[in-house]
Amino acid sequence: MTTAADEPKGKVEAKRGFILRCWDFARELWQVLIRPSSVFGLGVLVLAGFAAGVIFWGGFNTALELTNTEKFCTSCHEMKDNVYAELKSTIHFSNRSGVRATCPDCHVPHNWTDKIARKMQASKEVWGKIFGTIDTREKFLDHRLELAAHEWARFKANDSLECRNCHSADSMDITKQSPRASVAHQRFLFTGEKTCIDCHKGIAHHLPDMRGVPGWQ
Repeated sequence: MTTAADEPKGKVEAKRGFILRCWDFARELWQVLIRPSSVFGLGVLVLAGFAAGVIFWGGFNTALELTNTEKFCTSCHEMKDNVYAELKSTIHFSNRSGVRATCPDCHVPHNWTDKIARKMQASKEVWGKIFGTIDTREKFLDHRLELAAHEWARFKANDSLECRNCHSADSMDITKQSPRASVAHQRFLFTGEKTCIDCHKGIAHHLPDMRGVPGWQ
């Protein structure tokens, strides 16, 4: 008869046996994968591998682009009811030129490698969604400064790259800007002393409580 004292030992042995079986299966699978095929020629295998690669790459990029749309960004109420609702009242959403910046235009790098890095970084937002980190307006406001600070730091680190994808300093006609903007751009932006986000926090979303934020008056 098995006693209560023997049960933990039995569970340990069962777990160890399961791990060993998994290891044996993985080792056998690896041997199958590296063993030369006796049925298909090398050319067939190369072509099949190429086709599989094309299919995988196409599927991966399609899925990536689907997650890189405003529709996807605003599919959760945390974004739709908070920052997206604020964006709709700004010049980035509606203006005389009819050119509108979408969520990915400002928050996702355009070049591929930085885009992948950003997507990996943003994967923790899924964790926040699952555990309801900002699932109410009150929680969102409590975390607002922290969330904004992360984005400000990212823009500062990449020299406001997403801003510059649309707003090129070389293309600015400062004679059509207000005197204040013209002076500020020539003094700080054109010289590289500051970057866009240093002066344009809150350009597309409401600002959090800015008390204690360095350089903010």
